Amino acid sequence: MRRFEGKDLVIATHNNGKLEEIGDLLSPFGVTLSSNADHGLPEPDETETTFVGNARIKAHAAAKATGLPALADDSGLEIDSLGGAPGVYTADWAETPQGRDFGMAMQRAWDALQAADAPSPRTARFCCTLVLAWPDGHDEVFAGVMPGQIVWPGRGGRGHGYDPIFQPEGYDMTFGEMDRWEKNKISHRADAFTKLVAGCFA
Repeated sequence: MRRFEGKDLVIATHNNGKLEEIGDLLSPFGVTLSSNADHGLPEPDETETTFVGNARIKAHAAAKATGLPALADDSGLEIDSLGGAPGVYTADWAETPQGRDFGMAMQRAWDALQAADAPSPRTARFCCTLVLAWPDGHDEVFAGVMPGQIVWPGRGGRGHGYDPIFQPEGYDMTFGEMDRWEKNKISHRADAFTKLVAGCFA
């Protein structure tokens, strides 16, 4: 396991919300974060069929372009009765010519479950894979999971994506009803980050 020894880390994203979340998680370690947008980097095409494959593409592209270590994540929702779909295509299910519509994506997921006559509880999990890559091509991989179930209709206007229809295991609230920072403590990304910190930062 290679430790992170530097002070500068690129977060391979253009998503300011994700940058803020990661900054909060890494704040105890005195790391200076920048994003793809700060370096003028484009989003690379995510051509793999796994979370780790797509995270690797993003992390290595940023590390190579900047000469700095880079951290990328790929995450999504896996629904058991849909064979793990939407999985790596979680965001793609929301794509429209006018941009992403997650209301449509949630409806699509529910309609597919209804069409499959899926039994209750309709179990699912949010998955997150983090890849920390160095400019020399080395990387470390950490995967996190938050199990739960799909509920309908969706509840709560917080969070993003499919959060209103995902009720995490052990809770009676959906991710869409949870305070953002409370959700961040228990989420799939938090699980992966706990492993990242233990492996490379602690």
